[in-house]
This record gives sequence, C-alpha cells and structure tokens, in this order.
Amino acid sequence: MDTFLNQWLWRQEYWLPPGVTWEDMKETEETQYPEPRDLLLAIPCAFLFTAVRFLFEKYVALPLSRLLGMQEKKKNVKATPNPVLEAFYLKQRNQPTESEVRCLSAQCNMQNRQVERWFRCRRNQDRPSTSRKFCEASWRYVFYLVAFLTGLAVLKDKPWLWNQREFWANYPHQPLVSSLYWYYILELAFYCSLLLTIAFDVKRKDLKEQIIHHFATIFLISFSYCANYIRAGTLVMLLHDSSDHILELAKMFNYTKWKRVCDVLFIIFAVVFFVTRLYLLPTRIIYSTFYYSMETFQPFFGYYFFNVLLMVLQVLHFFWAYLIIRMVYRFTFVGTVENDVRSDIEESEDSGQENGKPSGRENETDKWRSNNNRVLQKFTENGMAQVHNGHLKAS
Repeated sequence: MDTFLNQWLWRQEYWLPPGVTWEDMKETEETQYPEPRDLLLAIPCAFLFTAVRFLFEKYVALPLSRLLGMQEKKKNVKATPNPVLEAFYLKQRNQPTESEVRCLSAQCNMQNRQVERWFRCRRNQDRPSTSRKFCEASWRYVFYLVAFLTGLAVLKDKPWLWNQREFWANYPHQPLVSSLYWYYILELAFYCSLLLTIAFDVKRKDLKEQIIHHFATIFLISFSYCANYIRAGTLVMLLHDSSDHILELAKMFNYTKWKRVCDVLFIIFAVVFFVTRLYLLPTRIIYSTFYYSMETFQPFFGYYFFNVLLMVLQVLHFFWAYLIIRMVYRFTFVGTVENDVRSDIEESEDSGQENGKPSGRENETDKWRSNNNRVLQKFTENGMAQVHNGHLKAS
C-alpha cells in the first residue's frame, strides 16, 4: 500500500517545487517536518468530537436554553395517516410537483388542495425544534470560539501573521512546530465530525454548498499540511473562525428571542465576514499563494491544486456574502425579507404559496407584511438561519 501511494499519489513532482524531494523533508533528531501519517490522529478525534457534542448538547446546551427562557413554537396539526402519501414522502420527495399532486389525489380520492395541505403538514412535522437548533448553534459557537482563541495564541508571535511573504521564507524547509500540529488536528477533526453528523443536523437549503465547503476544507487542511503550506493554512483557518463564532452566538440569542442583542451581533458578524472573507483572504493570503510564492519557485501541480481549493472557498464566500447583502437590502428598501434564501428545510407555516398557488392565508400574509414589528422579527429569524457556514468555513 505504501509503495502504491508513493508511486501514484505522493509523487514528489506533484506536490513539491522543482528540485525538492521528500528526502529533503525527512525528519531528524533536531528537526521535524510534516508527514501525511500525522493526520491519521484526526480520525479518532472526529469521533471524540461527535461524542463530546452529544454530551454537550444534552447536558449543557439544552439546560441553558431553558435557563434563558426559550420557548418552543406550537406544532401544527399532524398530517392524517395516509399510506400512499407517506410512501411517496419517504421514498421519492417531500414536495411533489403539480402533475404528481394530481396523480396522488386520484389515487387517494382527495382534492389537489387536500394533498398539498397534507404534504405541508407532513413537512412541518419534520421541521427541527427551536431547542434542537439552539443546541446545534451552541456547540458550534463553543468550538469556533475555542478554535479562534487557539489560533490567536498559536499565531500571535509568528511573523507570517503580519507579513505574508513569510509564507515562503526558506520553503519547503520549514520545521513543524508542535503547537501548529495540534491546531491542525483540532480543525481537521472538527470538520470531519461535521461530515459524520451532517445527515442528522438541521438541514438548510444550501446543503450542497455546505457539503462542498466541508470537503474543500478537509482537502485544503490535509494538503496544506502534507505539502508544508502550514503557514498559509493556519492563517486561513484563523480568518474563518474569526466570524463564525459571532454568527453562532447571534443565532443563539435569536432562538431565545433576545432580538436587540441578536441584531447587534448580526451586524458585527457581517462586518467581520466582509473584512476577513472578502478583503483579507483574497488580498493577503490568496495573493501571496499566487504571486509571492513565484518569487521562490516555479509553478507545479501542488501550486495549482492549492490555489484552486482556495478559490473554491472564495466562490462560496461570495455566495454567502450575496445572501447577506440580499437580506439587508430587502429589509432596508423593500420592508420584507425573502423567506427561502437559506431557511430551514421547510418554509414557514404561514407560507403564502404552495406549488405556485395562493393559499387560504394570503390575506393574513398581507397583514403581516404591513406590520413593521413582524417584519423585524421575520428578518432576524430568517437572517440568522440563512447564513450558516459563512465559514469554513472551508477554512
């Protein structure tokens, strides 16, 4: 197996600059360099994170939500048991098309509106509870805050924190520091744990973007370690963690109905997000990996691979920035916020439309839109739900 990996995956001409071999990065008694096998520790740590998360949400986050006075919304009436519709819901899709609605209504001897109402009620049954969303946000907040503080502690005395040309000083002969290694294991294990639990987490409409983000992050962290791009990698992780913990804290206050605190935190998050993801990352880190690195060596496969991963993350950042700007614009100039920009897997129970047809609550929706207090409430509720991994994340 080692022979296969060395011949096809870890060929030095792929990952190292011309003229540099893996032999040049062999550890000695005095100096240690990164090796791929070092990252295997992240696998058991990912399972450990999953177990800790379960205990934290059950014994810390849930009691905390009750202490803060969080109240659950009343569930709608449950859908009437119907084997045909239930089988379609579970095996095919939870929101049938118009033609499928007509077919199902004929099979069940029901009107189209009754079938649509059944699916709406059934979807709402699967909507995650507020306490579940609060617990998930609490766990992410704790991790991102710990990771951010860890990154600051590890990088505060490193020269590349302020001067990104230092990424390439004496590259690739940059010895591995134990604190940087554990910082990598911390981040890599967490993102692996996110993939382990993504099927059970609160699902949002940008689920595909989240999965792409997690995979890109894991590849980026792993590759940057193996190719000794640790200086650039640690700074990327620090920038991502700087805004994520603020967002998760804002969500927590939103779920507990502390609206003013939530609004202030969301504004702070948006400012930090734009500064770190749309300014510092492309102008400092990506610029350094594209141009400053060429002052030291010629382009090679690893150079292109690393920068492509960074650009994938940057595209996702622009996507999430668009959602933030769209929410702010609609609230400021239109007076309402679009419900499904990045909301939970199901639309709100007061949705004005179902399959493109006006619902019986259309008049109530009009009244709601004319009420500024309800607009503000809807803004904060959807706003915090819409921007979830404004990270690393890939990170």
